[in-house]
Amino acid sequence: MLLKGRLLTSKLFTSPASLRCTATVSNPKTAILMLNMGGPQHTDQVPEFLLRIMTDRDMIQLPVQSRLGPWIAQRRTPEVQKKYKEIGGGSPILKWTELQGELMCKDLDRISPETAPHKHYVGFRYVNPLTEDTLKQIEKEAPERVVLFSQYPQYSCATSGSSFNSIFYHYRQHSLPKNIKFSVIDRWSTHPLLIKTFAERIREELNKFCETKRKDVVILFTAHSLPLKAVNRGDPYPSEVGASVHLVMQELGKSNPYILAWQSKVGPLPWLAPSTDDTIKGYVKQGRKNFILVPIAFVNEHIETLHELDIEYCDELAKEVGVEEIRRAAAPNDHPLFIKALSSIVAEHLKDEKPLNPKFLMRCPMCVNSRCMESKNWYRHICA
Repeated sequence: MLLKGRLLTSKLFTSPASLRCTATVSNPKTAILMLNMGGPQHTDQVPEFLLRIMTDRDMIQLPVQSRLGPWIAQRRTPEVQKKYKEIGGGSPILKWTELQGELMCKDLDRISPETAPHKHYVGFRYVNPLTEDTLKQIEKEAPERVVLFSQYPQYSCATSGSSFNSIFYHYRQHSLPKNIKFSVIDRWSTHPLLIKTFAERIREELNKFCETKRKDVVILFTAHSLPLKAVNRGDPYPSEVGASVHLVMQELGKSNPYILAWQSKVGPLPWLAPSTDDTIKGYVKQGRKNFILVPIAFVNEHIETLHELDIEYCDELAKEVGVEEIRRAAAPNDHPLFIKALSSIVAEHLKDEKPLNPKFLMRCPMCVNSRCMESKNWYRHICA
């Protein structure tokens, strides 16, 4: 039995020169704030990371959240710390985001000289560098324009929405800087270069299968799951993930059987299904034993790819259920097509007369979050 996950840990935590940020622009004309959830770089950051997640009502709604959230965070800390130790001691998401931002801005200076110099900034929701701290840094450097750029290609109220709301919360308590123009890139799930990047990552792994197996390999797209109560409110995430999957398979010429499944469910309530692990089990029972896992909603490596996919599924589960060969497509990371995607998305946005997508201003049809309404109205005003 041949088991091949994509265990990238040792490569990611040796701090190669290519992952060190070397940007030196101190007074940019255009700032690009790259928004993401983030991940602890060291295991001692895990308790605060989990606490911030479990007390963020945009991410998760719990009864008596001010008490139950901290209790859950404390209870889960040892288990999560153990997982980070198993992938090298911390998340590489900051290193990848810094590298992506540096390469993106280098390309932007070339293709959009009229808005140069460009400088990227990282704003994480639950761990340093926190978005609110990065906003203060940006204000000190006083660019003419700030692009708030979600690094979640597919929009969800729990991820992108929480990051954008955090900016609104910050400026509800602080003065909005004068002479800075704000604009928003909230989703980009169908951008052609993003689609080509995922297709290339899949081809890289398909070509490693022997020719007799290759056409029968199941391409298993996997994305972070979402509670059904959020889906039923009208969260756009599932449809946007599905759109990405459809276009990637078109790019591949529908070369293989494929399926979309969902990972990282937390708690007993119903979430999007089928789960990624149950999907692998089900197909093995049907006689399909060769797979490529594709993290379609993640743009860089982190705990969900390096531990859940590589260790729990490609190694442990594959051995348990009798998989013949299983591989995992790398996240976009620093793939040249992906860097071009990032710079193209921003350049197109800077040339567009619309500072934000009209869809961004819409709430879910069954939205019950009053803070969301306030946030949307604030963005409507500041991006006018």
